Amino acid sequence: MKVLVTGARGQLGHDVSRELDLRGINYVAADKNRLDITDSASADAVFSKELPDAVIHCAAYTCVDKAETNRGACEAVNVFGTSNIARLCQKHGAKMLYISSDYVYGDSGSAPLETDSPKNPVNFYGYTKLEGEKAAALCPRLFIVRISWVFGKNGCNFVKTMLKLSKDCPAVNVVSDQMGSPTYTKDISALLCDMIVTERYGTYNASSEGVCSWAQFAQKILDLSGGCAKIVPVSTEEYESPAARQKNSVLSKKSLDDAGFKRLPHWEDALTRFYEQEILQK
Repeated sequence: MKVLVTGARGQLGHDVSRELDLRGINYVAADKNRLDITDSASADAVFSKELPDAVIHCAAYTCVDKAETNRGACEAVNVFGTSNIARLCQKHGAKMLYISSDYVYGDSGSAPLETDSPKNPVNFYGYTKLEGEKAAALCPRLFIVRISWVFGKNGCNFVKTMLKLSKDCPAVNVVSDQMGSPTYTKDISALLCDMIVTERYGTYNASSEGVCSWAQFAQKILDLSGGCAKIVPVSTEEYESPAARQKNSVLSKKSLDDAGFKRLPHWEDALTRFYEQEILQK
């Protein structure tokens, strides 16, 4: 089996590549320089050369706030780029695993979000990820995996931001009424690699066990690091940002259970491992 990883230098793509390597699975790690998913000719050339049996599609435009003003760039990557990958997977008979987001839901009550819960994105990024799901459907051998609140070694994330702010600021305002499950890229990568070797196609919600607010997440980060900054809980309405945010990002794990996939560890365990393995040993 040969797996093509798009967005291989990104936060998730990096750990997916590392996990495939650990498992001895043949893979091609393609970053933007090697595979521009928005360029049909480039994508065609890579597929024709590598002939992958499966694609784990990690490449994405993930800057939620910037997406509000850079809509063309966001849509080009998340929708048109995904359409290119799906078309080529269909053409070559390859499996496709598309990474989606909790932001496809929008505000959908307070209960854990099922795979078939209503979709009404409140920001443009969420809209493009939902459209990306529709584009990916061109591939008949398809996994869609919605993830949330991701942190990992590569790239920017909430953990790194909090660690930096706690050094520079005596107090940090953090939203306390948005709920979700912080998810370590190392953990989600293991699940994706479990999936890609199966034929259990479908749509899945996947995030760590446990639920917290951004403010609770921030406090746990400072507890681990010994940071002395004060976390000041604020409401969504008080914390102004270019893109709207939903208050409920809690993903139900029923889809994983039904398909026989192992749930991810608790977010506090994941955060502790990330801090000890990737931050302290840096």
